[in-house]
Amino acid sequence: MKYLFAILLTLLSYSAHAKEWTAVQGDILAVTVFSQANITGVQALGKNWPVKQIKTGVWQAWIGIDLKKKAKNYWVIWHTSNKHDIKDLLKVKAGVFRISRIEVPKKMSNFDAKAVHRIRSDQAAIKASYDMDVPMIPDFSKVYVPVHGIESTPFGAQRYVNGQARSPHSGIDIAAVKGTAVVAPLAGKVLLVEKMFLNGDVMVIGHGSGLVSVYAHLSHFDVHQGEWVKAGQKIAEVGLTGRSTGAHLHWGVRYQHARVNPESLLKLAKSPGKIAE
Repeated sequence: MKYLFAILLTLLSYSAHAKEWTAVQGDILAVTVFSQANITGVQALGKNWPVKQIKTGVWQAWIGIDLKKKAKNYWVIWHTSNKHDIKDLLKVKAGVFRISRIEVPKKMSNFDAKAVHRIRSDQAAIKASYDMDVPMIPDFSKVYVPVHGIESTPFGAQRYVNGQARSPHSGIDIAAVKGTAVVAPLAGKVLLVEKMFLNGDVMVIGHGSGLVSVYAHLSHFDVHQGEWVKAGQKIAEVGLTGRSTGAHLHWGVRYQHARVNPESLLKLAKSPGKIAE
């Protein structure tokens, strides 16, 4: 009887607090909860996410849903100082992504052993930056568009290079004139500055809590590895280095390794900007 009563109390507590959140593959989702007890952590999709108190009794967290996360229901678990966890439901829906086809010189699509080694080394360097510690929680209240231009390839597009299927496009390509200024969307630390084979001149910035932005095909670096940058600060210039069919910026975002849509950052901002203006 005591066991059944305990289950009933748990169910009543859950029904009093539970919310349902909906997101699409590739989203960064802001979630909130009301709790007089301190929220000590947030878990969802097998990961811990940053959380902070935004006003008395109200807590907010930000969750990244990977481009290929299975569309189904998941739990968001808020851990409290009084040990009475709060569970919300997260419904992940399938995204709708377009097809993207490009034609490049054969040497940039069929690689010899030397090129394969270089590409793998480049990829390892970028992936290593995703785990570098940047001790801050990102400020999503104002997000700058890195460069204004034409969105030539959207996030999630299925890529075909010279007719061969490649991995889905994990960022946004923004066509702009070579030399156009690129600014940091958020404050952070420059984790990597390097010239690469496919990605051209690359910069990676860590914004804290596992949020990392990647900028590729640059023509000029304005900041150095290890430097701290402010939101809106010029960091580089648009180029056409690496495998590029024209001058553009590739802007990618990883959130605790999840491939997320950079436009999700803009949607989180109080005064979101637009890529094309």
